[in-house]
Amino acid sequence: MNGDLQRALGVNLRRIRTEQGMSQEAFADTVGVHRTYMGGLERGERNVTLKAVERIAEIVGRDPLDLLRPS
Repeated sequence: MNGDLQRALGVNLRRIRTEQGMSQEAFADTVGVHRTYMGGLERGERNVTLKAVERIAEIVGRDPLDLLRPS
C-alpha cells in the first residue's frame, strides 16, 4: 500500500508519454519539469502534491483521478 499512488501515477504518466510518442525530455518540457524529475515521477520515486497532479492532468488533458488510478 505504501507508495501505491506514486507508482500508479508513474505508470500512467509513462503510458501517456509513450502513447503520444514523446521522449521523456520532451514530455518533461511539456509538463514544465526537469527530465530527471519526470524520470523520478515515472519510477514512482517522487512524492508529488495534489496541486502538481492537478496541473499535470490539465496539461495532458486527463482527469487528475485517472492519473492516480492503477492501470
